[in-house]
Amino acid sequence: MNKLRSLFIGLMSGTSLDGIDAVLAELGSDGETTLIGSVSAPFTPELRKALFDLQSPGPNEIHRENQAANALAISYAQTVQLLLAQSELTPSDIKAIGAHGQTIRHQADLPHQLAYTHQTLNAALLAELTEIEVIADFRSRDLAAGGHGAPLVPAFHQQQFGSGQNIAVLNLGGIANLTLLPINGEVTGFDCGPGNMLMDAWISDQQGHAFDRNGLWASQGQVHPTLLNKMLSDAFFTKAPPKSTGRDDFHLTWLQQQIGADNIHAEDVQASLLHLTVHSALQALKCYAPQTQKLIICGGGARNGIMLEVFKTYAAALFKDELKIVTSDALGVDPQLVEALAFAWLAWAHKEKRPANLPAVTGAKGPRILGACYPA
Repeated sequence: MNKLRSLFIGLMSGTSLDGIDAVLAELGSDGETTLIGSVSAPFTPELRKALFDLQSPGPNEIHRENQAANALAISYAQTVQLLLAQSELTPSDIKAIGAHGQTIRHQADLPHQLAYTHQTLNAALLAELTEIEVIADFRSRDLAAGGHGAPLVPAFHQQQFGSGQNIAVLNLGGIANLTLLPINGEVTGFDCGPGNMLMDAWISDQQGHAFDRNGLWASQGQVHPTLLNKMLSDAFFTKAPPKSTGRDDFHLTWLQQQIGADNIHAEDVQASLLHLTVHSALQALKCYAPQTQKLIICGGGARNGIMLEVFKTYAAALFKDELKIVTSDALGVDPQLVEALAFAWLAWAHKEKRPANLPAVTGAKGPRILGACYPA
């Protein structure tokens, strides 16, 4: 078997709007992915605000969105330059960059050929600044084929984490998504609800912090059962896969509508949001893959120790102590970098002309080669 290997860079900025994760990955001819190096960089307050404001309708959107796309490309390029300097490499050493861009709209539930998803990024400018070929816009082709364009990471999870056990992978970014890797049967996956997004929005609104570090504020509150049950009654949670979601569905206004006129302590709301993430993910896992033996948690939420403990406590009751929960650290992959690695892998798949969507996951009518290429 040909074991030639190439270097790819993956760039990810997720729904949490906390910054950029860049990875240098070595890809074998079979798609085996090895992390070589990484750099994480926060957004400037100005860029974060510009991207956040674009999440909802507003004036002069075309101009503001193009300015944000340019600014994001510049920030991506600066992060790539840091990664190359750290690794003592030059642009010519890199086969391609896989760049996710920043999701500002996701309307996958509209009728076919009217549905769309939009990740802002001036990929041409990124290719120009880095002098490296850029593969971007990974989601549109799947939507064109009738899919949701999300989640896209299950194919990479299958490559990276598949084994002789019934495994599930839970990515806890702004949105939470599950990949189901059974011993027998096809790989499936779907967005299962909010991950960190609502918790981030609430603590930002109430305390001015970008996120609840290690779940400390949530741990100071008590779960409000009425609020939790009301949130869990949202129609999204009982909708059958394939399904995807985003800030279009779960946002601060949605949360305030759930709270209504109830006088609930702010920290109790935060505790209830943490439990919403845990309960919605584990209930979905119980419904669609009750045979799961191991749950691998990745994404920024894997660093929330309080939430991990709630996961383990609730899983012990729901799965009768038969579900082992670990973070991707246990498999040698930093949880924060799994998605960026996935986009390095998606760039490799594009270059190899290999389909990278899973129709059973997204609902597309068939496998498709994903991404658009911007040569160096």
